[in-house]
Amino acid sequence: MIETITIATFIATLFFIFIRPWGLNIAIPATLGAVFIIALGVVSNSDLLTISSKVSGAGITIVATVVMAIVLESFGFFHWCASQLVDRSRGSGIRLFFYTNLLCFLMTLFFNNDGSILITTPILVLLLNHLSFTTKEKIPYLLSGALVATASSAPIGVSNIVNLISLDIIDISLYRHTAMMLVPASVGLFFMVLLLYLVFRKQLPVTFETKKFEIKDQIHAKIFGNHAEDLNPKKVARFMKKVLLFVFTVRIGLYIASYVNFPVSIVAVVGSLALLGWRWYYLRVSPLDMIKKTPWSIFLFAFSMYVLVFGLSNIGLTDLVVRYLEPFAEASLYQASVMNGLAVTFFSNLFNNHPALMIGTLSLTAMTIDHNVMESMYLASIVGSDIGSLILPMGTLATLIWMHILKKKGIVVTWWQYIKVTLIVIPPTIIVTWTLLYFWLEWLFF
Repeated sequence: MIETITIATFIATLFFIFIRPWGLNIAIPATLGAVFIIALGVVSNSDLLTISSKVSGAGITIVATVVMAIVLESFGFFHWCASQLVDRSRGSGIRLFFYTNLLCFLMTLFFNNDGSILITTPILVLLLNHLSFTTKEKIPYLLSGALVATASSAPIGVSNIVNLISLDIIDISLYRHTAMMLVPASVGLFFMVLLLYLVFRKQLPVTFETKKFEIKDQIHAKIFGNHAEDLNPKKVARFMKKVLLFVFTVRIGLYIASYVNFPVSIVAVVGSLALLGWRWYYLRVSPLDMIKKTPWSIFLFAFSMYVLVFGLSNIGLTDLVVRYLEPFAEASLYQASVMNGLAVTFFSNLFNNHPALMIGTLSLTAMTIDHNVMESMYLASIVGSDIGSLILPMGTLATLIWMHILKKKGIVVTWWQYIKVTLIVIPPTIIVTWTLLYFWLEWLFF
């Protein structure tokens, strides 16, 4: 009976997370489900302590990254980036397509996947409206951008809270994860963009009328000591490049901290505080506004989802997955990796990549296998969770958020429109990425 109630609670929680009735914050159904599981006694006090230790560092790092993104938005940084897209595309719709995807890739690398979706989608809609693109012409840029922004958390673990938590559980440093994943996952993403181009090439406008994308209203003139109507473009560019260099330095600092076994979350917090101080100096905006703007519910959501997954693990789901996957772990390294990646891909599209990767990671730690094999299987599961999950819209929360934002902007992308593209693009991409990963690990690490 306890097993049935636990599974039913998990399914009900996911249902309410997906449909978000009354615009409900996703942390609320997750928390209610977790509280119920705890009340059932399925998750012990020691489990809660374990979950707290795993979630806290990752949650702090992601929140600090979100704070940095909010500060940059207040500078007008992202609108400036969009204006650069228009200028550098020089009236070519094809060039704009590749620059748009590059922006989404870098946004996730510098910040995180959900933040990338939340920031780039409204700006891209604004940009495409400004260029007078039709709805049919907008879809390639918006859909490819969303897929790239979500999938770009695969190369580096710090761009996704679930990846960060799983790294801690599997005992792989952020530095080692990036060294093993950056090249194969990035090449895999480039392959995905090429496939997206082939799918959308007939919808892309060959040329468009070049119009200056005005950003004066989004940039605080007092940063540069000018009035909004006569902002010096060169001065703006110099400032934005300094900001970008600072963010890049903080990002590099995370990997250095990981390499020397220093808490990554501390570096992230120091970086966000420094950027807040920078904004305070220039704009005289108190950092206290971050109390309202920061999505603190990230902590609650991540903690609650892990409670639910621990509950499923405690009633035997982990043992079931181990019994299925462990025989493959004793076969070839490539077969073991792909089978584990396929399992996470399947579960991600069935009920979302967050719990799927959590279950997959806990199952790996329960296996009696060589650590190199475990690392390879884990990295393949990251590909399944971050890229393979994109086959269906419900595979990631970022995709559902993206669809919700577009609907509010008057652009409707149906599930069928979405799936027609992802069924062509995602399966080849994950196969190519798993193959690249295998040869990369064999060549450099194993």
